[in-house]
Amino acid sequence: MPESQPAADQVLDCTGLQCPLPVIKTAQAIKTLSTGQVLELLATDPGVDPDMRAWTGRTGNDLVDIRKDGDVFHVLIRRVK
Repeated sequence: MPESQPAADQVLDCTGLQCPLPVIKTAQAIKTLSTGQVLELLATDPGVDPDMRAWTGRTGNDLVDIRKDGDVFHVLIRRVK
């Protein structure tokens, strides 16, 4: 049985934007959240998958999930610090 995903505290719509804009906007948005809150990034740029894996690894935030629904990637990131 799949683990249920946490509800997003904030949704950031970056559909139609190309790299590096989703990463820049994610970095800005995550700072507005409290520790433990979850940001959901919506993006259509296929580069968002490797970019978010690298960004969360570099920043210490928790990459909860990346899934693709049609043309849109749904990326869940939990603010750790």
